[in-house]
Amino acid sequence: MSLSLAQSRSRRPRRGSTKQAPSSSPYEEISSSGSSGLNAANLAASLQRKTERRELIYSLLALSVKLGLIALGGVSLIKLSLAYQERLDRHNELAAVVEVESSKLGKIRRRFDRLFSVGGDKRLMDEQDQWIAPNRLRVIWR
Repeated sequence: MSLSLAQSRSRRPRRGSTKQAPSSSPYEEISSSGSSGLNAANLAASLQRKTERRELIYSLLALSVKLGLIALGGVSLIKLSLAYQERLDRHNELAAVVEVESSKLGKIRRRFDRLFSVGGDKRLMDEQDQWIAPNRLRVIWR
């Protein structure tokens, strides 16, 4: 059994053949370089380091994508909050203008109701002190 296990681990070409088949995997490249003296443990460690390095690169790439998305979301949230604040300020300004105009409208309605009620013509004449008295002539200077 030890003979078959040793043969299965060894992937070197036979001594009689002069032609080498092109290696199709990194395992064959590493194991076929007989002069480097790599055994199965060194091969496994080398493959483990490559796998860990690849996983580290993928993890860093995923982390950078996540950080980019978080930054994009943060900037968007800040822009939205600024736009919302500006909208609230405009709303407050318009609400103040509507309040002032509503109070003016209320005053004008009350005055209109007073003028067109009983005795409104006398109140109008009393308010108008600049009216010309009867039998007087008005002179306009230029």
